[in-house]
Amino acid sequence: MSRVCHFTGRKTVAGRSICRHGKPKYLGGIGLNITGVSKRKFKPNIQKVRAIVDGKICKIRVSAKAIKMGLVVKPPKRNYKPAQQAAD
Repeated sequence: MSRVCHFTGRKTVAGRSICRHGKPKYLGGIGLNITGVSKRKFKPNIQKVRAIVDGKICKIRVSAKAIKMGLVVKPPKRNYKPAQQAAD
């Protein structure tokens, strides 16, 4: 399954990680030099949540940001009590 938020559409995006070597000028060095650039991925914080969508309760994949923003409507708590067993 893809890592995509149901509400906000957030998904994995590509980026770069820069490696630097050396001593900064303000500390008395000759400056930082870029020694390598590698690819990396920025992944959203996706959670599986039970929510009400179109009047039905279903499990959806939602970003933590969407949960904090209040876009997810959670179903009411069940107060299930098992039926009493017939006396022997």
